[in-house]
Amino acid sequence: MLQINPNITNFSDLSFIFRFLPIFLIAYFVLPSRLRPLVLFVGSLAFYAFGDPKSMGFFAAAVVVNLIFSYKCQAHSKTFLIIIVALDVILLLSFKFLSAYGMIPALPLGVSFFTFRMVSYQADLYRGEIKKCPGIIAVAAYFSMFPQLMSGPIMRYSDFEKNKVLSGIEDRFLIFRDRAKIHLDKLEEGLVYFTLGFAMKALIADYLAAMWKDIGTIGYESISTPLAWAGVVCYSLNLYFDFWGYSLMAAGIGVILGFPFVKNFDHPYTSRTVGEFYRRWHMTLGSWFRDYVYFPMGGNRGGKVKTIRNLFIVWTLTCLWHGVTLNYIVWAAFLLLMIVMEKFVWASREKALGIIGRIHVLIMIPISWVVFALPNKEDLFNYFGRLFPVRGEGIAVNPGDIGKLLSTYWVFLLAGLILLLPGIYTNIVKRRKSWPVRAMMLILFWICAALVSTKAGNPFMYVNF
Repeated sequence: MLQINPNITNFSDLSFIFRFLPIFLIAYFVLPSRLRPLVLFVGSLAFYAFGDPKSMGFFAAAVVVNLIFSYKCQAHSKTFLIIIVALDVILLLSFKFLSAYGMIPALPLGVSFFTFRMVSYQADLYRGEIKKCPGIIAVAAYFSMFPQLMSGPIMRYSDFEKNKVLSGIEDRFLIFRDRAKIHLDKLEEGLVYFTLGFAMKALIADYLAAMWKDIGTIGYESISTPLAWAGVVCYSLNLYFDFWGYSLMAAGIGVILGFPFVKNFDHPYTSRTVGEFYRRWHMTLGSWFRDYVYFPMGGNRGGKVKTIRNLFIVWTLTCLWHGVTLNYIVWAAFLLLMIVMEKFVWASREKALGIIGRIHVLIMIPISWVVFALPNKEDLFNYFGRLFPVRGEGIAVNPGDIGKLLSTYWVFLLAGLILLLPGIYTNIVKRRKSWPVRAMMLILFWICAALVSTKAGNPFMYVNF
């Protein structure tokens, strides 16, 4: 018998899949279409209350304050735009500092993501990109929508308002049979994306997370150099499939609700440079910084010095968005250095850039994830001491440890490496309406559900941000 764990806010938990989501969908589609924005808003508040009841007051206050200021931004008041953006950013950074230095136990649920949605909404209002003043409930639903509340993707309001199901337009102009077919088609398509993400999480990421935990249990100062390098691959794949899996599950739920599919990853490890990698990784965050920070400052149009300045500001903000501890500063600085070198040193040497860019993507970026993963300075030094054993016992520490761990986890590492190739995912999505793919998705879903039922829920990694 399946045991359902009481963790509503974890998309890969059976309590969400078999309790919260079906109840919400029934209310969303059965109640009159004019109530759907309200159902989405109330459902999102309930979702937030389950996940982080202590932060509900802050979350509700942020929604109300941003709604109030939005009317002034709609009237193109630059002063009020600056004030509300400053308030949102200051509150976000305050929570980051308080959490990093142990003054609060954890960040409010989804604070980094709903703050950025609020800022983009205010900026789009001010710039006139949102032509019609939306209703209060619709905006509140956009700020709080539960599929993207915890870890994104960061949807723009322009995509949110494309939802004809939410607005009830399709219901008003179609007979029941045609309307039901459209909703069932969206349900089927959304479930394909949801199942693919579920599989990435349950069949790959969770097992690689266990391997990474086992490496930490051995002790970073005690692992062999081969295991240290295997750990680099392990954590890189764990982070990738955990976050891509979440993004697909979130986007799949959005498709079911009538929203356009929001693409957040585009096979980044096939990139030729670090710059291209970060245009393909967490794409909605990258495009957010591009459209609301980099381009308004001039982008790359002001010459080399201004371009480097603009890149520096973007990566400083990217660092602060992830966290304020030393490891994030080192991580962002390392990536910025590679991007600047590619853009201004190697760009004129096409063959050299082709080789160096691949080395950056396939070796240096995975190494950078170790910096990203280890906030403790001592852990970081110990790990790099095992990656590059230039002193002490060298490579000979615990020479048999890699064999023991690979005997348990090799199949998950291999599956992750194979799925780095874009053809597998692309072909499944392309043929998602074919009966073989439908059958495969059905089997895959129940395999994942059975696996999840046998272990404690493993939260998605980006919930921490």
